[in-house]
Amino acid sequence: MTFRNETAATTTATKRRNRVRMALMAGALTALPVAGLVTANSASAAPASVWDKVAQCEATGNWAINSGNGFYGGLQFTSSTWAAFGGTAYASQAHQATKAQQIAIAEKVLAAQGPGAWPICSVKAGMSK
Repeated sequence: MTFRNETAATTTATKRRNRVRMALMAGALTALPVAGLVTANSASAAPASVWDKVAQCEATGNWAINSGNGFYGGLQFTSSTWAAFGGTAYASQAHQATKAQQIAIAEKVLAAQGPGAWPICSVKAGMSK
């Protein structure tokens, strides 16, 4: 008659259960910050037509502008703002990113700083937080 090592079986089942728990927790912890960003951005999102008006005011509507004054792209990001809000995931400078990518970063800036990030052009475009 063969006896099963019950302690070893319990330990293996416990380890497996703990791995599953860890995977679920990691997934939940990863999803929470993303859910928060989506909520924050959608609450302050401006329509594309408003961003077009801001870009027209800031950069004559040229989303690829690099005028050499330290501001880049259609929404005239500084290098530090572009990097701080995650723009470098798209391109090293804003003028190298697409219009949609610039707007995605602008939505984050708008959520954090409000329309005052574009003090003159946001007013002209009718932007509100």
